[in-house]
Amino acid sequence: MPESYELNGNLPVNQQIYRTLRQDIVACIIPPGAFLSEKDISARFNVSRQPVREAFIKLAEAGLVQVLPQRGTFVMKISAKRVADGRFIREALETAVVRRAASVVTDRDLALLAHNLQRQELAAKSQQAQEFLQLDDEFHRLIAEIIDCRLAWETIENIKATMDRVRFFSLSKVSPPENLIAQHYTIFAALKARDPDAAEQALRAHLQEMIFSITPIAQQNSEWFEND
Repeated sequence: MPESYELNGNLPVNQQIYRTLRQDIVACIIPPGAFLSEKDISARFNVSRQPVREAFIKLAEAGLVQVLPQRGTFVMKISAKRVADGRFIREALETAVVRRAASVVTDRDLALLAHNLQRQELAAKSQQAQEFLQLDDEFHRLIAEIIDCRLAWETIENIKATMDRVRFFSLSKVSPPENLIAQHYTIFAALKARDPDAAEQALRAHLQEMIFSITPIAQQNSEWFEND
């Protein structure tokens, strides 16, 4: 882990710790099975242990860590079943979101999505995996913002934490960014056409990519996966 982190005074401390640790866990900078020390992380952020404990609780709710009494906090191994369950719930919610978005999308919304797609292409060409994943998230968040339902994205973001670790693994070997960008453009085209059926179909196909990714990734990184 990086030795230190400068906190932003405009955001709650526990939220910043959560998001930084979440990012490190997703990218496997902090690998599955690793022990998380309250003391070390407090020192890293130069804060008391209370906001660290609060961040650990949120990470546990997202299925990324396990807090064991008298033993400490450990990064959970990846559960193929939890990934599949999360994808199922996310698909049900996000297809409903994209259908409504196709009916109310504005030219300004489309311009924001188009700009995001251009940035995705740049990140992919420069092989910036972390930046690409952030832009991927932003693309889906922008769709949720079209229907003015912040809770929808917050719910999706919470349930997809385990999926995100598989996404990170899959970028170079199973689902390269170019494939994902092409799928995003298909979703964008359906939104631009104001076609709810096509938008739902495109998004569903995009999310089902996870089904094909999980098996080869688990085989290649068996020590980081649970025996479900």
